[in-house]
This record gives sequence, structure tokens and C-alpha cells, in this order.
Amino acid sequence: MSALIPVTSNSIAGLHALWTETLGAPQISVAVLDGSVEQSHPSLVGAKLTQLDSLASHRSHQGSAAQHGTQVTSIIFGQHHKSVQGIAPQCQGLLIPIFTDGKGGAIAPCSQLDLARAILLAANHGAQIINISGGQLTPSGKADQLLTNAVRHCLEHNILIVAASGNEGCNCLHIPGALPSVLAVGAMNSAGIPLDFSNWGEQYQNQGILALGENIPGAVPGGGITTSSGTSYATAIVSGIAALLLSLQVKRGQTPNPQAVRAAILQSAIACEEQPAPDCRRLLAGRLNVQGAMSIILQQGKVMNENVEVATVQPAPIEEANPPPPAQQQVPAVQAATYTAVSSEVIPQAVTIQPSSVQVNPSAIQPADCGCSGGASAQLVYALGQLGYDFGTEARRDSIQQHMGQGANPQDPRQLLAYLDENPWDTAAITWTLSLDNTPIYAILPQGAYAQQGFERLRQFLREQLTEGVERVSIPGVIMGKMMLMSGQTVPVILPTLRCMYSWTTSALMEAICGSSPDESAAQGVENFLERIYYELRNLGITPQERAINYSATNALSVEQIFESAIREEMDLDTIEVEPSPLCRQGSECWDVKLTFFNPRRVFEQARKVYRFTVDVSDVCPVSVGRVRSWFVR
Repeated sequence: MSALIPVTSNSIAGLHALWTETLGAPQISVAVLDGSVEQSHPSLVGAKLTQLDSLASHRSHQGSAAQHGTQVTSIIFGQHHKSVQGIAPQCQGLLIPIFTDGKGGAIAPCSQLDLARAILLAANHGAQIINISGGQLTPSGKADQLLTNAVRHCLEHNILIVAASGNEGCNCLHIPGALPSVLAVGAMNSAGIPLDFSNWGEQYQNQGILALGENIPGAVPGGGITTSSGTSYATAIVSGIAALLLSLQVKRGQTPNPQAVRAAILQSAIACEEQPAPDCRRLLAGRLNVQGAMSIILQQGKVMNENVEVATVQPAPIEEANPPPPAQQQVPAVQAATYTAVSSEVIPQAVTIQPSSVQVNPSAIQPADCGCSGGASAQLVYALGQLGYDFGTEARRDSIQQHMGQGANPQDPRQLLAYLDENPWDTAAITWTLSLDNTPIYAILPQGAYAQQGFERLRQFLREQLTEGVERVSIPGVIMGKMMLMSGQTVPVILPTLRCMYSWTTSALMEAICGSSPDESAAQGVENFLERIYYELRNLGITPQERAINYSATNALSVEQIFESAIREEMDLDTIEVEPSPLCRQGSECWDVKLTFFNPRRVFEQARKVYRFTVDVSDVCPVSVGRVRSWFVR
């Protein structure tokens, strides 16, 4: 029988004391966003693990991505009576594959778009901690707006994201670790010295922690055990410690508070002043101090039991990413930030998010994955974007081209529409897509008794984009399954609902709001509102807040009332916010869209004015509830 291998108990001071208190509460859920996991590994048999269907779910379970995912998962959830003892073996685990096998044994990248989807999936399934042992090297620390939205959603719902700082060994940042509300993790050895490959950077000084990342034992597919080094494994250790601290809160009768745990970890970190290092910048905010963090959590529980308010350090708010230019060709990608000790560090162009680790380098398997597979449950969606199309395979494209006739070009939408007008039955042979900035985010597949009318609407939208300058379409429906495009990108499939599919131009919506001859200030105000929703607040239309804000861009009636009043008072739009509505009908889910205006000519003399209208998003088609309300604020 294999000897038990504690992952880190002999190297992390205070871990045994924390284990004496708890091995994890079953109501604490940690999501692991990584490669696929061999759940039949002896170390994971008996662990409370649930795999969720993601865009990368149906991939190889033996290659590089599976090895990385299995190692990371075992560090957190390895059972204590098995060959690898994990940090928090009795907590629940949500396994969401995002990494797949690439060429030459490498781990294929995950786009920031797909990472954002996985984060929201974890949040929607009750995760309190999300482990991301990877990142995208970035010079600015800014993420794509869709990923920023997902991280902000976690902050608003008190979900802690723990992410790797990266393994390039440079003064540089990784996304999502550099986003302000995330807890970034670097790697050190058992003596508390930062490892040479572990990244550091100014942003990490406030939100980064060093944890053991050298020679960490973990499970690998096939029943084996290996040891590896990297910020990937340090990240898993911190996620496990955070899960135990949440479990300690539960044991003490407290409400689990991930942001309070984050604050405790950072507050208790062992800094350079307490334990010197050759280069204090590389320590980030300090070294992981399990005993210190546990003491803070226990003290908070004691004070709360005495009904005294506890002051905790709140995470910095998520910064707004700069809106990308309309001509942006693709959403950036996220890579597993691999570290290979024998090679010199080369900083690649920031295009992918990778796991951060030393790879054992098993043979990579490139799976053949195509087609549309069903999902377990329906997710409401109300998405905005531009309509496009794809053929799925070269064979489908060539077949349609042959039917169009010699010299025809199916990639030309005008030629394709002319063909479909004559052959409407082939409309269903096209993969219709919804895109943001030329990046497909969904496939659209009408089904049921009115599928024909759905395909007719899609053809109409595409024609309007070509001939009438339509800039946006709204696609409401439910997400069911996924589909691979010709590029190899996999996207979720929307089954659309006809009754609230719209297309519009900014100018047409402005005319509906302001009349056929609006004054210049009115036109600028409405255009500013729409542009901010299209770019600054662009989203996937999945969360209730996103569906409410997207609906507000198509709801000319409410917007008309607001801007008519604001224009009369010579006020400009300042902020757009979405909040849970205090009033709602039984069985509904209501959110308030709140627009705040100010008078730029009387900033210090006139109070700002808030307009609020309520959107019920419980149905696939959102609907306005009640009247527009307004008041002044200072």
C-alpha cells in the first residue's frame, strides 16, 4: 500500500493546528477551473466532487491538461486516508474544465471569454472560492470587459477568486491575478524565499500572497503521484487554506465570508520586515501565515458573538477596463502559465491564459470534438451583438458553395442571402452566430414549431445589417448545448425566443426617443447612453443584472421618458448602475436600472438627479415594471 503523502503539512506552519479545528465543511464549495480531472484516482475517491459541463468538458483525460487539473484538484481535495492528503478534503469541489491538450504535449489556451463563462458558471452553482491556476501575461493589468464583468460579479456576490501570479520570473502581471478583487498567489520554497520563476509586480504588493510552490506532491492520471513546482500549485494551497478558514467560520457559527478570509490572509502575511529577503518586492504582500489568518478569523468570531462590529479590510473595487475599440478582432486569451526549469524564461506575447506549473510532459492527445451536445439545464440569456454566420465545417461550406453555382462566394453575405431567398430550406444548414467585436460569443439555433420563422428573422437581421446599417440585435432565449465553429472555437448555443428578438440602429433608437429633429445635446446624451452599454458595459447577457441592462438598451419607452426629462434640465449622463429592486411581484426577479445625471454647467450648484426603472428578468423576455422614478442626490 502506498504511503500517505501530506501535500504540505510538514512545510506550512499552522496547517496541523487548522486541521485540528476542521478538515473542511461540506457546505463550503471550491470551484477548480483547470484541466479535466481523473476522479477515479485513489486520492480522490470519496471526495465530494461534481464536474460541470463547460465548453472544454469533453476532452482527453490523459494528456497535459488532465495531468495539471488532476494535480491541482488533489492538492485541495486529496482524501486523508489515501495516497495524497489534500488541504481541505471534506469541502465540496466543482470541477469546470477550461484547459485542453494542445500540440506537442502543451496545454492549449483558454480565451478570456471562456474564462469569464467558467467563472459565471461557478458562481451560479454556489462556489464560494474559485481556483484559477493560470493567467495571461499582460503589460497593463487590464482584462477584457467580459472577464472584468465576471470578476466584478464575484466580488458583488462575495465569492473569492484565487489566481496564479505567473511563472515568467519577471516584474510583470497576469490576468486575472492582477484584477483588484482577486487574491494573487506567488511561489516560495520551504524557507520562505521566493522561487526564481515566481512573478512580482506593483499590483501584487497589495493583493498577492506567497505560498509553498516547490516540489508539491499531487495525483496524476493513471493512479500515480508526482511532485511539481509552480505558482499553479501554490495557488491550490491558498485556495485550500481559504476553504478551511471558511469552514472554521461555519464551525464557529459565523456566516461564511470569503472576502473576510481574503482580508485575514493578507493582513496576517509575513512581510519583509518580519523575515527579511534579498528582494522585498518579490514577496508580494507577504508570505502565507496560516496561524495568523486563523487567529484573525477566530477573533472576528469572538467579537461578533459579543455583538461588536468587526472592522475588516475591504477589497479594492474592480476597475473599469478601457472599452475596446470597435475594430478589435478577438477577445484576448488566457493560458496556463507553465514553468519549465530547464529552459530560459521567454516572455511571450500576451495572448493566452495557461496553467502555472512544471509539466511532467505526458503525450498530448488532440481530441476530435465537434457538433452540438446537450446541456443538463437551461440558462436564460438576453444578449446583444452583431449577427453573423459560420459553416461549422469546410465540407458544409463547400457543399453550399457548389449549390450556389460556379464562382459563387458563400462568405459574401449578400451572395449568401440571395441564395437563401431562393433556397430557404438551407437557412438551417448555416450556423448563425452572435458576435461582440467580431468575436462569436453564441451560436443561434431556432427549434420547434416556429423554427422556420426564427430562421427568417435571422435572415432579415443580416439583411438589415447590410442595407440599413443595423448595429445591434437582441437574442433572448435559453442556452442549451454547444457547437464548434470552423475556427475550432466552441460556443454555447442559444435557442432563441422570437417575441423579443429585435434589431436597431443607434439613429433609429435616438429618433424614437428624441424625435425626428433632436437637438445636438439630446442626440449626444442618448448616443452616450447606448455606446456605454455597447462597449463599457458589454456582457454575455447571462446574469440577471446583465439581462436587465441589455434590455434597457432596447426599451425605448423607459429611456425616452428619462432623457426627455434630463434634456429639459440640461443634464448629462454620469453613471449607469443595476441593483436588486426592493419591490417586486411574487414569483418574479426584479432589478432596478439606475441612471444618474449631472448638469455640467452647474456641477457645484445643482444636485445630481437619479432616474430608476425596474426590469423583471424572471421570464426569457424581460419586461419593465411600474413607472420611471426620479429624485435628486448630493
